[in-house]
Amino acid sequence: MSNEELLIPAAQADVSAINARTRRGRIQMLLLLLACAAPVIASYLAYYVFKPEGGKTNFGTLVQPAQEMSDAWFDFPFKGKWTLLVARPAGECQVENSDCLEALFLMRQLRVAMARESGRVQLVWINTDGKSVSPQIAQAYDKNIAGFEILPMPADPQSKAAFEAWLNREGAGQKIQLIDPSPAKMMYFPVTNSSKEFGSMKKDLERLLRFNRKGESLP
Repeated sequence: MSNEELLIPAAQADVSAINARTRRGRIQMLLLLLACAAPVIASYLAYYVFKPEGGKTNFGTLVQPAQEMSDAWFDFPFKGKWTLLVARPAGECQVENSDCLEALFLMRQLRVAMARESGRVQLVWINTDGKSVSPQIAQAYDKNIAGFEILPMPADPQSKAAFEAWLNREGAGQKIQLIDPSPAKMMYFPVTNSSKEFGSMKKDLERLLRFNRKGESLP
């Protein structure tokens, strides 16, 4: 034992040892708490601080706040159902026009992909030019076969102007628009023939149907 150790009273040496053990215990406890809290801290930082632009979980573009529809526009029950809506002129929606057919086909396939929940989704095509729908198109996208309801534009000029403004807000006029059961537009999707993007749209719709039943008129 060194001369310095001989000069330290035994009681003081015991206190020093206890303090050292206490400090080690506190450090260990702090490290344990940090380890437990790390996932929470990381998720907080990822979401609120370092969240990238592409970090969103939805593929479709959210409409915030949702844009309400007016009952005066159409004599059709939008309320109580999820609706995929597209607006296209019948005069241009011919067999040779792939842009129009891709939109109709995509909507039909999305509804089919909902499987048992497909009855909660209705498909609406707004015929923007009032011309007759091609017999081939009408047959392929018949209500009983494909679930489509083909509606004319509102007859009243003021209602028509209001609907067009609603439709084209945020540049979404050519998109596939998703209307919730309230009814209000709450999301829109691009028209695409990409299988990957179709899968992302399907996930968005599945998630909404799984967690949102408020306001629905279920059969």
